[in-house]
Amino acid sequence: MAEIDKKHDPISESVGPAVESSVEKGDVSSDLDLLGFCYRFQYHGSLAIDCLDSVVLYASWACWDGLGWLVASFFIMLVGLAMADLASAMPTAGGLYFWTHYFASDKWRNPLSFVVGYSNTLGLVGGLCSIDYGFALMLLSLVSIARDGEWSASRPVIYATYLGTVAIHGVMATFMGRIMNHIQTVCIFLNVALVVATVIALPVGNAQNGLPINSGKYVFGDVENLTTWSSGWTFMLAWLSPIWTIGAFDSCVHMSEEATHAARAVPLGIILSIGLCGILGFLSLAVIAACMDQNITNVLGSAFGQPMAQIYYDSLGKSGALGFMAVVAIVQFFMGLSILVAASRQTWAFSRDGALPFSDFFRHVSKRIQYQPVRTVWGVAIIAILIGLLTLIDAAAANALFSLAVAGNDVAWGVPILCRLIWGDKTGKFRPGEFYTGVFSKPIAWTAVAYLLFAIVLCMFPTGGADPTPDNMNYTIVINGAIWIGAALYYFLFARKWYTGPKSTVS
Repeated sequence: MAEIDKKHDPISESVGPAVESSVEKGDVSSDLDLLGFCYRFQYHGSLAIDCLDSVVLYASWACWDGLGWLVASFFIMLVGLAMADLASAMPTAGGLYFWTHYFASDKWRNPLSFVVGYSNTLGLVGGLCSIDYGFALMLLSLVSIARDGEWSASRPVIYATYLGTVAIHGVMATFMGRIMNHIQTVCIFLNVALVVATVIALPVGNAQNGLPINSGKYVFGDVENLTTWSSGWTFMLAWLSPIWTIGAFDSCVHMSEEATHAARAVPLGIILSIGLCGILGFLSLAVIAACMDQNITNVLGSAFGQPMAQIYYDSLGKSGALGFMAVVAIVQFFMGLSILVAASRQTWAFSRDGALPFSDFFRHVSKRIQYQPVRTVWGVAIIAILIGLLTLIDAAAANALFSLAVAGNDVAWGVPILCRLIWGDKTGKFRPGEFYTGVFSKPIAWTAVAYLLFAIVLCMFPTGGADPTPDNMNYTIVINGAIWIGAALYYFLFARKWYTGPKSTVS
């Protein structure tokens, strides 16, 4: 077993109650074996800072769904609480598939953890794709604003910008490990500052330019259905905005092995990221709805290619729109960096356990480059670049990048929670950590599982209406279905011969 450098290893502070006693006695090795902590990345910083991510502000340009935003945020918080219970008990970078394997019965632990690992990896890579694609659109919208809407980017230009963004993120994730915590700290404050600035600037801009402020009845009561679905189902489909926006909180789990006092920091990161995103998102969206043009078609069909850019332009003019969209783009850029770091850790953990093709290659950690999992960083980046080719097809295919993350993550979140309920509680394997929801734990977990099942089905629906055409169909079921079926076939045909779940040691 590898020797642990105690200077950089926070294991004595990050273990759950299942392993606390032996740490107190000085017997760390058995606990490392239990949780698979034999090899650790060298990381500088606190997880509570890193895991707030930059998710807070994406709410600023999500579609307004009135009280639906709060309802969806409530259910997402229940998922976060159920996950926080597990994360506090057993903090590990491979958390979701590790928990699945640990709690499930002997018959199901290997295949379930295998599919969960692939689904989680897909969800994180999908998150990187959608965030960096969004950044590319925002960056190019600045050019369009500067040219007063007389220029629009072609799909090859959008993809080239996307490709360059992913590549830059790969370089930064490789060489900037020592200052990632400082970058995240700046981004957190920039997120909050941008929300506050938007909430203040839009009403002031409307007043200065003689534009009306929409009534509370319009903001909270008006419904405009631009699809062929019923208004009730459209209300449900609009949940996809908060579901996607608040969908990066599991990044905290994947940074567990690099955190100080992970049993406390990981649950805190999960809860704060969901809570802040839900509250600040609702506040900013309410103000945006109060200040926007009531002609929704004009906003959605903006010549700038970004509805939020049009809203800023209408209220603040050209200079104001350029300034705010530049800051929004910066925030989005660092969101992409955060999700790439999280995705690389999940992929490294999965490779460590021999589940991915070429695992022996990807499990390598570079000692020359700050003990970073360089190969998985670039493996994730290359996969994102390939998936991004969908943007060259049409808008419907490009939109699949967003639902891709939702479906993949929801499966990966729901299965370990369900395994804990079905097997973990009965066998006594689940032993609470420092954070625990107590008597509410099981009701919260069951509600979370039911909600996640609904969300998975929801994100498969075409958003334009029934009877979709090739131009507006939802490709999520095609991509996710191929990954899920492919992972299952790969396991039963090949991987079952060597995959035995999370490994306890790494050479």
